[in-house]
Amino acid sequence: MCVALNWVPLHEVRLANGRRADILALRSDGGFVCIEIKSGLADFRADQKWPDYRDYADALCFAVDVDFPIEALPHDAGLIVVAEEAVLIRHPPSHPIAPSRRRALTVQFARLAGMRVQGVLDPGSVQSLRAE
Repeated sequence: MCVALNWVPLHEVRLANGRRADILALRSDGGFVCIEIKSGLADFRADQKWPDYRDYADALCFAVDVDFPIEALPHDAGLIVVAEEAVLIRHPPSHPIAPSRRRALTVQFARLAGMRVQGVLDPGSVQSLRAE
């Protein structure tokens, strides 16, 4: 779904505040979308860290199963419903991040993506960097 929307997704991205975004996607306009995946209502209720993602993305979406009670999710976030494939049901409202944070996040995103590609192409090189 991200690729179909021309978003470039990275999974498991550690943010500067210590939180880990399930998916951080870079849009073609340079904006970031954080996608928080919830396995069920109990997961959503137990994990109340999602407001901390707003400072690190221009938009926030929840991705849930087709059987999730969507009325439990905040209305000021996007909604992705997954059945056989993911579908963006509700576009996330925009809340632009500060330019300095965007620059830092863009550099982090590019470095992380590059290191992940390098890890596929030459796993040994990345292992030696992690050991240091």
